[in-house]
Amino acid sequence: MATLPNPLPGLAADPSGRSLGLELPSGRLIDATYEGPWHEPLLWHADASAAPGGWAALEPARRTSGLLPLLIDIGGPQGGPEDWELTPGEVSYPGDHDAEEVLAEFWEDYAADELGADKDYPGKEKVVEIFGEPHPYEETVAPYGPAWPGLAPATERAADPDTRAAEIADSLADSGTWMKEPRLALVPARRSADIPAAIGWSGPVNYEGDVARLCAVLRSWEDRFGIRVVALTFDQLVLSVAAPPTTMAEAEAVAAEHFAFCPDNITQGDHETLRAYAAQEVLGKQAWSFWWD
Repeated sequence: MATLPNPLPGLAADPSGRSLGLELPSGRLIDATYEGPWHEPLLWHADASAAPGGWAALEPARRTSGLLPLLIDIGGPQGGPEDWELTPGEVSYPGDHDAEEVLAEFWEDYAADELGADKDYPGKEKVVEIFGEPHPYEETVAPYGPAWPGLAPATERAADPDTRAAEIADSLADSGTWMKEPRLALVPARRSADIPAAIGWSGPVNYEGDVARLCAVLRSWEDRFGIRVVALTFDQLVLSVAAPPTTMAEAEAVAAEHFAFCPDNITQGDHETLRAYAAQEVLGKQAWSFWWD
């Protein structure tokens, strides 16, 4: 993966980050990977719990040193990032992948081969048990079929993407529900969408072994919907959204991309169909979250 110069090693001798124009709290550098220590730190994270306002305080790092803010959770059953089995050596460069090609490949695999969405698809009459109730396969991805429907159009931005990211980060830090022990972190990356690839995050490994392919999609969402990568746990990703869909047609088109990106959001989530997911988790929502089994 093509990388920029990493300023994190300098924090070993200058933990406050003053040489980078920062005023960092006490923290630690993480270089642990699945195969042992990486040749340089992958991220820094604070020792103290994140609090509202902390994300904005790290914003100068983005402008002065190319370090991007992130929230991580160290309180889950898998521990902190030193225990996440990061694999930076197995990650390609997000810019080498085409977002639509990635999504189309996933859609065709999961919508056709697993869901039998087309009216003429063999097995159309089969049903699957969802929450104990019979559920027709083809309803899962309606109004779409097994053919990739194409990228959703860009939507008008309702907020500055970095301002929205700070708002979502503050709400996550303050809620005390979704993240057990949130910590502010800094990651050297070209853009927010590249953060998972920059650290070799393995959260979606059971779905996609090269997270850079998913980061290519995140880059496209940055351009079309003003997303920022706000939070990571061992297997969950949270994005802020500056330009959320405002009509059901827009929301369904985006939900189709979400299904291709992370089918578990729908097939193993609280929503039985793409339409229900679009209405409840995409339409007007300022944050999107993803979890891979």
